[in-house]
Amino acid sequence: MADSRDEPLVLGIETSCDETGVGIVRGTTLLADAVASSVDEHARFGGVVPEVASRAHLEAMVPTIDRALKEAGVSAKDLDGISVTAGPGLAGALLVGVSAAKAYAYALGKPLYGVNHLASHICVDQLEHGPLPEPTMALLVSGGHSSLLLSEDITSDVRPLGSTIDDAAGEAFDKIARVLNLGFPGGPVIDRYAREGDPNAISFPRGLTGPRDAAYDFSFSGLKTSVARWIEAKRAAGEEVPVRDVSASFQEAVVDVLTRKAVRACKDEGVDHLMIGGGVAANSRLRALAQERCEKAGIRLRVPRPKLCTDNGAMVAALGAEMVARNRAASDWDLSADSSLPVTEPHVPGHAHGHSHGHDHVHEVSKENLYS
Repeated sequence: MADSRDEPLVLGIETSCDETGVGIVRGTTLLADAVASSVDEHARFGGVVPEVASRAHLEAMVPTIDRALKEAGVSAKDLDGISVTAGPGLAGALLVGVSAAKAYAYALGKPLYGVNHLASHICVDQLEHGPLPEPTMALLVSGGHSSLLLSEDITSDVRPLGSTIDDAAGEAFDKIARVLNLGFPGGPVIDRYAREGDPNAISFPRGLTGPRDAAYDFSFSGLKTSVARWIEAKRAAGEEVPVRDVSASFQEAVVDVLTRKAVRACKDEGVDHLMIGGGVAANSRLRALAQERCEKAGIRLRVPRPKLCTDNGAMVAALGAEMVARNRAASDWDLSADSSLPVTEPHVPGHAHGHSHGHDHVHEVSKENLYS
Protein backbone atom coordinates (compact mmCIF):
# COMPACT_ATOMS: atom_id res chain seq x y z
CA MET A 1 0.00 0.00 0.00
CA ALA A 2 1.10 3.58 -0.57
CA ASP A 3 3.00 5.57 2.02
CA SER A 4 0.52 7.46 4.20
CA ARG A 5 2.05 10.74 2.99
CA ASP A 6 1.18 9.91 -0.59
CA GLU A 7 -2.23 10.29 -2.12
CA PRO A 8 -3.68 6.81 -2.78
CA LEU A 9 -4.08 5.66 -6.38
CA VAL A 10 -7.31 3.69 -6.62
CA LEU A 11 -9.28 2.10 -9.46
CA GLY A 12 -13.07 1.96 -9.02
CA ILE A 13 -15.57 -0.31 -10.77
CA GLU A 14 -19.29 0.53 -11.00
CA THR A 15 -21.86 -1.93 -12.43
CA SER A 16 -25.00 -1.37 -10.35
CA CYS A 17 -27.27 -0.75 -13.35
CA ASP A 18 -26.66 -0.25 -17.09
CA GLU A 19 -23.35 1.66 -17.02
CA THR A 20 -20.01 -0.13 -16.91
CA GLY A 21 -17.93 2.56 -15.21
CA VAL A 22 -14.22 2.43 -14.43
CA GLY A 23 -12.55 5.39 -12.75
CA ILE A 24 -9.02 6.02 -11.54
CA VAL A 25 -8.37 8.57 -8.82
CA ARG A 26 -5.27 9.80 -7.03
CA GLY A 27 -6.48 11.22 -3.74
CA THR A 28 -9.15 13.69 -4.83
CA THR A 29 -7.79 14.11 -8.37
CA LEU A 30 -9.60 12.36 -11.22
CA LEU A 31 -7.20 10.71 -13.67
CA ALA A 32 -9.62 8.63 -15.75
CA ASP A 33 -13.37 8.13 -16.10
CA ALA A 34 -14.18 5.45 -18.68
CA VAL A 35 -17.80 4.45 -19.25
CA ALA A 36 -19.46 1.87 -21.49
CA SER A 37 -23.23 2.25 -21.51
CA SER A 38 -25.80 -0.33 -22.56
CA VAL A 39 -28.67 2.20 -22.47
CA ASP A 40 -29.36 1.80 -26.21
CA GLU A 41 -29.88 -1.93 -25.73
CA HIS A 42 -32.58 -1.22 -23.12
CA ALA A 43 -34.34 1.60 -24.98
CA ARG A 44 -36.63 -0.67 -27.00
CA PHE A 45 -37.89 -2.24 -23.75
CA GLY A 46 -38.61 1.15 -22.17
CA GLY A 47 -36.46 0.36 -19.15
CA VAL A 48 -33.40 -1.51 -17.94
CA VAL A 49 -33.50 -5.29 -18.42
CA PRO A 50 -31.27 -6.89 -15.72
CA GLU A 51 -30.09 -9.84 -17.84
CA VAL A 52 -29.19 -7.57 -20.76
CA ALA A 53 -27.30 -5.26 -18.39
CA SER A 54 -25.32 -8.13 -16.83
CA ARG A 55 -24.24 -9.51 -20.21
CA ALA A 56 -23.23 -6.03 -21.38
CA HIS A 57 -21.07 -5.58 -18.25
CA LEU A 58 -19.33 -8.89 -18.95
CA GLU A 59 -18.43 -7.81 -22.47
CA ALA A 60 -17.37 -4.29 -21.54
CA MET A 61 -15.42 -4.91 -18.33
CA VAL A 62 -11.87 -5.70 -19.49
CA PRO A 63 -11.83 -3.20 -22.41
CA THR A 64 -13.15 -0.44 -20.12
CA ILE A 65 -10.54 -1.15 -17.44
CA ASP A 66 -7.80 -1.15 -20.09
CA ARG A 67 -9.10 2.15 -21.47
CA ALA A 68 -9.12 3.74 -18.01
CA LEU A 69 -5.54 2.66 -17.25
CA LYS A 70 -4.40 4.04 -20.59
CA GLU A 71 -6.29 7.31 -20.07
CA ALA A 72 -4.78 7.73 -16.58
CA GLY A 73 -1.31 6.86 -17.83
CA VAL A 74 -0.72 4.41 -14.98
CA SER A 75 0.08 0.73 -14.70
CA ALA A 76 -2.22 -1.63 -12.84
CA LYS A 77 0.65 -2.70 -10.59
CA ASP A 78 0.96 0.91 -9.33
CA LEU A 79 -2.56 0.90 -7.84
CA ASP A 80 -2.94 1.11 -4.06
CA GLY A 81 -6.34 -0.54 -4.07
CA ILE A 82 -9.38 -1.55 -6.07
CA SER A 83 -12.87 -0.47 -5.04
CA VAL A 84 -16.15 -1.75 -6.41
CA THR A 85 -19.84 -1.06 -5.91
CA ALA A 86 -21.08 -3.91 -3.69
CA GLY A 87 -24.64 -2.53 -3.56
CA PRO A 88 -27.33 -1.42 -3.78
CA GLY A 89 -28.29 -2.19 -7.38
CA LEU A 90 -29.28 -5.00 -9.72
CA ALA A 91 -27.96 -8.24 -8.22
CA GLY A 92 -26.68 -9.78 -11.46
CA ALA A 93 -25.07 -6.56 -12.62
CA LEU A 94 -23.37 -6.02 -9.25
CA LEU A 95 -21.99 -9.56 -9.31
CA VAL A 96 -20.13 -8.89 -12.56
CA GLY A 97 -18.37 -5.88 -11.05
CA VAL A 98 -17.60 -7.56 -7.73
CA SER A 99 -16.21 -10.64 -9.50
CA ALA A 100 -14.02 -8.53 -11.76
CA ALA A 101 -12.73 -6.45 -8.84
CA LYS A 102 -11.84 -9.59 -6.90
CA ALA A 103 -10.00 -11.05 -9.88
CA TYR A 104 -7.93 -7.91 -10.46
CA ALA A 105 -7.26 -7.34 -6.74
CA TYR A 106 -6.19 -10.94 -6.24
CA ALA A 107 -3.98 -11.07 -9.33
CA LEU A 108 -2.33 -7.73 -8.50
CA GLY A 109 -2.01 -8.33 -4.76
CA LYS A 110 -3.99 -5.21 -3.92
CA PRO A 111 -6.57 -4.57 -1.16
CA LEU A 112 -10.22 -4.82 -2.20
CA TYR A 113 -12.91 -2.38 -1.04
CA GLY A 114 -16.59 -3.14 -1.52
CA VAL A 115 -18.32 0.25 -1.27
CA ASN A 116 -21.85 1.63 -1.20
CA HIS A 117 -23.30 3.08 -4.39
CA LEU A 118 -25.09 5.94 -2.60
CA ALA A 119 -22.11 6.92 -0.46
CA SER A 120 -20.06 6.95 -3.68
CA HIS A 121 -22.49 9.43 -5.24
CA ILE A 122 -21.77 11.77 -2.32
CA CYS A 123 -18.00 11.24 -2.33
CA VAL A 124 -17.63 12.02 -6.05
CA ASP A 125 -18.08 15.72 -5.27
CA GLN A 126 -14.57 15.68 -3.78
CA LEU A 127 -13.25 15.34 -7.33
CA GLU A 128 -15.00 18.58 -8.29
CA HIS A 129 -14.97 20.81 -5.20
CA GLY A 130 -12.34 19.34 -2.87
CA PRO A 131 -12.76 17.54 0.48
CA LEU A 132 -16.31 17.13 1.74
CA PRO A 133 -17.34 19.29 4.70
CA GLU A 134 -18.20 17.31 7.83
CA PRO A 135 -21.06 16.92 8.28
CA THR A 136 -22.33 16.84 4.68
CA MET A 137 -26.02 17.11 3.77
CA ALA A 138 -26.72 15.26 0.53
CA LEU A 139 -29.77 15.02 -1.70
CA LEU A 140 -29.40 11.98 -3.96
CA VAL A 141 -31.84 11.68 -6.84
CA SER A 142 -31.67 8.97 -9.50
CA GLY A 143 -33.68 6.30 -11.26
CA GLY A 144 -33.67 4.11 -8.17
CA HIS A 145 -33.23 6.53 -5.28
CA SER A 146 -34.52 9.79 -3.87
CA SER A 147 -32.80 10.25 -0.52
CA LEU A 148 -31.78 12.91 1.98
CA LEU A 149 -28.62 11.81 3.79
CA LEU A 150 -26.47 13.33 6.52
CA SER A 151 -22.85 12.18 6.58
CA GLU A 152 -20.48 12.89 9.47
CA ASP A 153 -17.77 10.72 7.85
CA ILE A 154 -18.30 9.41 4.32
CA THR A 155 -16.30 6.25 5.08
CA SER A 156 -18.18 5.21 8.20
CA ASP A 157 -21.14 7.39 9.16
CA VAL A 158 -24.02 8.09 6.77
CA ARG A 159 -27.49 8.63 8.26
CA PRO A 160 -30.69 8.58 6.19
CA LEU A 161 -33.10 11.41 7.03
CA GLY A 162 -35.66 10.60 4.35
CA SER A 163 -36.23 8.57 1.20
CA THR A 164 -38.85 7.78 -1.42
CA ILE A 165 -41.79 5.68 -0.25
CA ASP A 166 -42.72 4.66 -3.80
CA ASP A 167 -41.35 5.82 -7.18
CA ALA A 168 -37.97 7.53 -7.19
CA ALA A 169 -37.72 10.84 -9.08
CA GLY A 170 -35.84 9.24 -11.99
CA GLU A 171 -38.48 6.51 -12.32
CA ALA A 172 -41.19 9.16 -12.55
CA PHE A 173 -39.28 10.93 -15.34
CA ASP A 174 -38.96 7.65 -17.26
CA LYS A 175 -42.64 6.79 -16.87
CA ILE A 176 -43.94 10.20 -17.93
CA ALA A 177 -41.57 10.22 -20.91
CA ARG A 178 -43.03 6.86 -21.90
CA VAL A 179 -46.61 8.18 -21.64
CA LEU A 180 -45.58 11.15 -23.81
CA ASN A 181 -43.87 8.80 -26.30
CA LEU A 182 -40.53 10.57 -25.82
CA GLY A 183 -38.40 7.44 -25.43
CA PHE A 184 -35.97 6.19 -22.78
CA PRO A 185 -34.26 7.39 -20.63
CA GLY A 186 -36.80 10.07 -19.75
CA GLY A 187 -34.78 12.54 -17.69
CA PRO A 188 -32.70 14.24 -20.41
CA VAL A 189 -35.52 14.41 -22.98
CA ILE A 190 -38.07 15.87 -20.53
CA ASP A 191 -35.46 18.41 -19.41
CA ARG A 192 -34.97 19.40 -23.05
CA TYR A 193 -38.69 19.79 -23.83
CA ALA A 194 -39.35 21.57 -20.52
CA ARG A 195 -37.00 24.42 -21.47
CA GLU A 196 -39.50 25.48 -24.13
CA GLY A 197 -42.58 24.96 -21.94
CA ASP A 198 -44.41 26.86 -19.20
CA PRO A 199 -43.78 25.35 -15.72
CA ASN A 200 -46.97 27.04 -14.45
CA ALA A 201 -49.22 25.90 -17.30
CA ILE A 202 -50.65 22.93 -15.37
CA SER A 203 -50.97 22.59 -11.61
CA PHE A 204 -49.72 19.10 -10.76
CA PRO A 205 -49.67 17.83 -7.13
CA ARG A 206 -46.68 18.04 -4.78
CA GLY A 207 -46.50 14.75 -2.88
CA LEU A 208 -45.94 14.56 0.89
CA THR A 209 -45.86 18.34 1.42
CA GLY A 210 -48.77 18.63 3.85
CA PRO A 211 -48.29 19.67 7.50
CA ARG A 212 -48.80 16.09 8.72
CA ASP A 213 -46.61 14.42 6.09
CA ALA A 214 -43.13 13.10 6.82
CA ALA A 215 -40.76 16.07 6.62
CA TYR A 216 -38.04 14.45 4.50
CA ASP A 217 -39.70 11.51 2.71
CA PHE A 218 -40.62 11.68 -0.98
CA SER A 219 -43.51 10.31 -3.03
CA PHE A 220 -43.83 10.69 -6.80
CA SER A 221 -46.37 7.96 -7.52
CA GLY A 222 -49.37 10.27 -7.12
CA LEU A 223 -47.75 12.91 -9.31
CA LYS A 224 -46.98 10.33 -11.99
CA THR A 225 -50.60 9.10 -11.95
CA SER A 226 -51.98 12.64 -12.06
CA VAL A 227 -49.84 13.58 -15.09
CA ALA A 228 -50.70 10.33 -16.91
CA ARG A 229 -54.45 10.87 -16.33
CA TRP A 230 -54.22 14.48 -17.51
CA ILE A 231 -52.55 13.31 -20.75
CA GLU A 232 -55.08 10.50 -21.24
CA ALA A 233 -58.00 12.91 -20.76
CA LYS A 234 -56.61 15.23 -23.43
CA ARG A 235 -56.18 12.35 -25.87
CA ALA A 236 -59.65 10.96 -25.11
CA ALA A 237 -61.11 14.37 -25.93
CA GLY A 238 -59.25 14.36 -29.24
CA GLU A 239 -57.09 17.31 -28.18
CA GLU A 240 -53.39 17.72 -28.83
CA VAL A 241 -51.18 17.15 -25.78
CA PRO A 242 -48.92 20.19 -25.15
CA VAL A 243 -45.77 18.11 -24.62
CA ARG A 244 -43.54 21.06 -23.69
CA ASP A 245 -45.95 22.49 -21.10
CA VAL A 246 -46.62 19.04 -19.62
CA SER A 247 -42.88 18.37 -19.40
CA ALA A 248 -42.18 21.74 -17.76
CA SER A 249 -45.09 21.51 -15.30
CA PHE A 250 -44.26 17.93 -14.32
CA GLN A 251 -40.56 18.71 -13.92
CA GLU A 252 -41.36 21.77 -11.80
CA ALA A 253 -43.50 19.64 -9.46
CA VAL A 254 -40.62 17.21 -8.95
CA VAL A 255 -37.82 19.73 -8.40
CA ASP A 256 -40.02 21.95 -6.23
CA VAL A 257 -40.48 19.13 -3.71
CA LEU A 258 -36.86 17.95 -3.89
CA THR A 259 -35.34 21.37 -3.27
CA ARG A 260 -37.90 22.45 -0.69
CA LYS A 261 -37.26 19.39 1.48
CA ALA A 262 -33.49 19.53 1.04
CA VAL A 263 -33.28 23.18 2.15
CA ARG A 264 -35.57 22.42 5.08
CA ALA A 265 -33.31 19.55 6.18
CA CYS A 266 -30.25 21.82 6.07
CA LYS A 267 -31.99 24.40 8.25
CA ASP A 268 -33.30 21.82 10.71
CA GLU A 269 -29.92 20.12 11.09
CA GLY A 270 -27.91 23.35 11.18
CA VAL A 271 -25.88 22.46 8.08
CA ASP A 272 -24.85 25.43 5.93
CA HIS A 273 -24.27 23.58 2.66
CA LEU A 274 -26.02 21.07 0.41
CA MET A 275 -24.57 18.52 -1.99
CA ILE A 276 -26.80 17.15 -4.78
CA GLY A 277 -25.86 13.95 -6.61
CA GLY A 278 -27.30 11.09 -8.66
CA GLY A 279 -28.44 11.01 -12.27
CA VAL A 280 -31.33 13.48 -11.82
CA ALA A 281 -28.83 16.02 -10.45
CA ALA A 282 -27.89 16.58 -14.10
CA ASN A 283 -31.35 18.18 -14.58
CA SER A 284 -30.93 21.85 -15.46
CA ARG A 285 -34.06 23.04 -13.63
CA LEU A 286 -33.16 21.15 -10.44
CA ARG A 287 -29.75 22.84 -10.44
CA ALA A 288 -31.22 26.29 -11.08
CA LEU A 289 -33.97 26.08 -8.44
CA ALA A 290 -31.61 24.56 -5.87
CA GLN A 291 -29.15 27.41 -6.45
CA GLU A 292 -31.91 29.99 -6.11
CA ARG A 293 -33.32 28.53 -2.89
CA CYS A 294 -29.92 27.84 -1.33
CA GLU A 295 -28.77 31.42 -1.96
CA LYS A 296 -31.94 32.73 -0.35
CA ALA A 297 -31.40 30.49 2.71
CA GLY A 298 -27.67 31.23 3.01
CA ILE A 299 -26.72 27.66 2.08
CA ARG A 300 -23.73 26.80 -0.11
CA LEU A 301 -24.64 24.45 -2.96
CA ARG A 302 -22.25 21.78 -4.26
CA VAL A 303 -23.25 19.90 -7.42
CA PRO A 304 -20.74 17.91 -9.49
CA ARG A 305 -20.69 18.40 -13.26
CA PRO A 306 -23.39 16.32 -15.02
CA LYS A 307 -21.05 13.51 -16.12
CA LEU A 308 -20.10 12.83 -12.49
CA CYS A 309 -23.74 12.84 -11.38
CA THR A 310 -24.74 9.81 -13.46
CA ASP A 311 -23.39 6.37 -12.50
CA ASN A 312 -19.63 6.21 -13.07
CA GLY A 313 -16.48 4.50 -11.85
CA ALA A 314 -14.91 7.78 -10.72
CA MET A 315 -17.28 8.02 -7.76
CA VAL A 316 -16.42 4.48 -6.66
CA ALA A 317 -12.70 5.22 -6.99
CA ALA A 318 -13.16 8.46 -5.01
CA LEU A 319 -14.73 6.60 -2.08
CA GLY A 320 -12.11 3.84 -2.35
CA ALA A 321 -9.32 6.43 -2.18
CA GLU A 322 -10.92 7.88 0.93
CA MET A 323 -11.04 4.39 2.47
CA VAL A 324 -7.32 3.95 1.82
CA ALA A 325 -6.46 7.46 3.06
CA ARG A 326 -8.34 6.86 6.33
CA ASN A 327 -6.94 3.35 6.78
CA ARG A 328 -10.34 1.65 6.70
CA ALA A 329 -10.30 -2.15 6.73
CA ALA A 330 -10.29 -3.75 3.28
CA SER A 331 -13.03 -6.23 2.35
CA ASP A 332 -12.60 -9.98 2.58
CA TRP A 333 -12.24 -12.19 -0.49
CA ASP A 334 -15.71 -13.58 0.20
CA LEU A 335 -17.18 -10.12 -0.49
CA SER A 336 -20.56 -10.54 -2.13
CA ALA A 337 -22.94 -8.26 -3.99
CA ASP A 338 -25.81 -6.98 -1.85
CA SER A 339 -28.65 -5.55 -3.94
CA SER A 340 -30.17 -3.88 -0.87
CA LEU A 341 -26.99 -2.74 0.91
CA PRO A 342 -28.15 -0.01 3.33
CA VAL A 343 -26.61 3.44 3.01
CA THR A 344 -25.69 3.22 6.70
CA GLU A 345 -22.90 0.88 5.52
CA PRO A 346 -20.63 3.05 3.32
CA HIS A 347 -18.40 0.04 2.78
CA VAL A 348 -18.21 -3.67 3.57
CA PRO A 349 -15.15 -4.12 5.81
CA GLY A 350 -13.46 -7.46 6.29
CA HIS A 351 -13.20 -9.30 9.55
CA ALA A 352 -10.78 -7.96 12.15
CA HIS A 353 -7.84 -10.19 11.22
CA GLY A 354 -6.33 -11.99 8.28
CA HIS A 355 -6.20 -9.21 5.72
CA SER A 356 -2.50 -8.57 5.71
CA HIS A 357 -1.72 -12.29 5.49
CA GLY A 358 -4.14 -12.67 2.61
CA HIS A 359 -2.65 -9.79 0.70
CA ASP A 360 0.95 -10.82 1.43
CA HIS A 361 0.14 -14.22 -0.02
CA VAL A 362 -1.45 -12.60 -3.04
CA HIS A 363 1.68 -10.55 -3.63
CA GLU A 364 3.66 -13.77 -3.81
CA VAL A 365 1.38 -15.53 -6.27
CA SER A 366 0.92 -12.42 -8.43
CA LYS A 367 4.56 -12.08 -9.44
CA GLU A 368 3.95 -14.34 -12.38
CA ASN A 369 0.85 -12.52 -13.54
CA LEU A 370 0.43 -10.35 -16.58
CA TYR A 371 0.83 -7.03 -14.86
CA SER A 372 3.92 -7.64 -12.72
